[in-house]
Amino acid sequence: MDSTLRQIIRDTLVSYEELGGLNNADGHNLPSKRMLGQICGQLLQIVFPGFHDENPIHKSELGDLTGERLKKLAKGLGDQIAKSLQVADPACPETKAQDVLMRFLQRLPEVRNLLRTDIEAAYEGDPAAISNEEIILSYPCIEAIAIQRAAHILYVDAVPLLPRMMTEWAHARTGIDIHPGAEIGAYFFIDHGTGVVIGETCRIGSRVKLYHGVTLGARSFAKDDAGKIVKGGKRHPDVEDRVTIYPNSTILGGETVIGASSTIGANVFLMHSVPANSLVYYEEKQLRIVDKSAPSRQLEWSI
Repeated sequence: MDSTLRQIIRDTLVSYEELGGLNNADGHNLPSKRMLGQICGQLLQIVFPGFHDENPIHKSELGDLTGERLKKLAKGLGDQIAKSLQVADPACPETKAQDVLMRFLQRLPEVRNLLRTDIEAAYEGDPAAISNEEIILSYPCIEAIAIQRAAHILYVDAVPLLPRMMTEWAHARTGIDIHPGAEIGAYFFIDHGTGVVIGETCRIGSRVKLYHGVTLGARSFAKDDAGKIVKGGKRHPDVEDRVTIYPNSTILGGETVIGASSTIGANVFLMHSVPANSLVYYEEKQLRIVDKSAPSRQLEWSI
């Protein structure tokens, strides 16, 4: 067994030498996925105090506890921001990371205010919602949106890697994939949530409601002369205020705009804009419902 294991070790080391890009030995000290999960958990504790804790928090303890949590978050997140910035610029000074960190922390009250509107939208938009507590504790969209709104701050500040790692952490937990670059207005609600995909260059207005399985994606990818995909550019649609998009609809393209107060029905596939106040849906064709117990009839349908 020992000789076989030694050969496996040698083969693995040869693989490290031959297959570049899969290992980071002697490379940059990259952000830690494990540490980032802890940071996202700390963020949720700060924006929703008492909801992500094992023990109850008394109001008299909140000041000291918040101070401790912010200091802990600042240390951990500051280290991860520095590592991320040094990927793009190995000589990036620590002071730049600290500046980014302070700008991020200063905007946490703004994130909380937006999340308050998201919780209100969930309560108003779902007849099954009993209380704000139920929404915060059990609705996956709130966790996904909370992390995305925080990650978006770092994305706008041009921090590499870290924002996408944050939203992918939330994606793995909730099934909701929102790129940190997406711009999302107030009162945003994703009902059920599973399978929702929102691309990097989406712009979403206020009071927008999505259902499960909705994709706001790219229509196509421009390529250069060598056949490589051209990065950047507006690739994903805009969704204006007060739009509702029902389950499993797909809307594609950077030039596509869903006009304000429109409703997109279930299973719609769109690659062009629709004006404000539009209702977009597929008509049923030859839908039949028959009595299965009748011996001379068979269940038939055609959609």
